[in-house]
Amino acid sequence: MAKLSQDDLLAQFEDMTLIELSAFVKAFEEKFDVTAAAAAPVVVAGGAAGGDAAAVEEQDEFDVILTGAGDKKIQVIKVVRELTSLGLKEAKDLVDGTPKPVLEKVAKDAAEKAAEALKGAGASVEVK
Repeated sequence: MAKLSQDDLLAQFEDMTLIELSAFVKAFEEKFDVTAAAAAPVVVAGGAAGGDAAAVEEQDEFDVILTGAGDKKIQVIKVVRELTSLGLKEAKDLVDGTPKPVLEKVAKDAAEKAAEALKGAGASVEVK
């Protein structure tokens, strides 16, 4: 069997649907006993240069921040797992370590849907 290059693999993944890719990731995690978790956010400190001269752009990317689990922690963990590709342990750690971002840089409608789902499970949520 010929070894595929990284470019060949990316070309194969490019042709997959999201459902097929999700199934592949789950199979990969099971086969190699690993978890594909999102990278931790990088915080950059600094002020805006130019002050009044800088044009204010409309925000098109939003972060959904879990600020509290509420009384129904198990339900919140289930919703976090539905919204992300996190495993049970990672989702529990995220809920236990609030405030933490659940989703980052998503569209406004996706952020609102995620916030409503989390609020429906009893969590307190911020959308930034």
